[in-house]
Amino acid sequence: MPALPAVRPRLGRQAAVVRRVLAVLGLAGSLALTGCQTSSPNTTEPTSAASSSAGSTVSTSDFSTLDAAGVDRIRATKTARLDMSSGSLKKADVRVTQDSSGPEINTRDSGKIALTIVAPNGEIAGETDRIRFNTTDQSPDFSEVTYFLTADSAAEYFGLIRDGVQRYGIDGGSAERWISSTEKDPEGKSDFSITPGTSTGLEVNYDLRYDGAKDTQVIIVHVSPAA
Repeated sequence: MPALPAVRPRLGRQAAVVRRVLAVLGLAGSLALTGCQTSSPNTTEPTSAASSSAGSTVSTSDFSTLDAAGVDRIRATKTARLDMSSGSLKKADVRVTQDSSGPEINTRDSGKIALTIVAPNGEIAGETDRIRFNTTDQSPDFSEVTYFLTADSAAEYFGLIRDGVQRYGIDGGSAERWISSTEKDPEGKSDFSITPGTSTGLEVNYDLRYDGAKDTQVIIVHVSPAA
């Protein structure tokens, strides 16, 4: 009886075929994984964009502006905060053009504004119903901020003056001499400018407008860069 053909070579060929198939499958799997890795940066793009958006800076400030919108806000909130920490008030910082003379803000019919001026050293503050700005159309800065303090009695008026002496370095001797003179003639009338104070790094001048025949007494406060 003839010998049966050996099967080892066929099994060897089948094993080789299986190895080739496995190799092809392995390559396909590798390509698939590579494709996933290639596409992964696309999945992170939204995160990067969100991070970029979150990191963007938005210009915000707690200081008032003097453009139309800023003045409306001051009138509505009865609050104004001006930045003179550099020693002056720059027009560009309050959103007005160089040739602007600045607004006059008058709230006599609606109540007083809580005004704060941030100075190089401390703050100047008062309750006022009228704020003005002095400048020229050639200047990038305002040369002066003027506001009005009012009092309904002589005692309150003298208190405002003494407060200015203490807070801004206004000449106390000059102030007390004027107060003493006015106390002796409370029904009199006097216009008097007290020697300015510069303890805040700005020049603060109290221009007294006293009239004993009137119910309301006025101090015109001039705030300007120190000489």
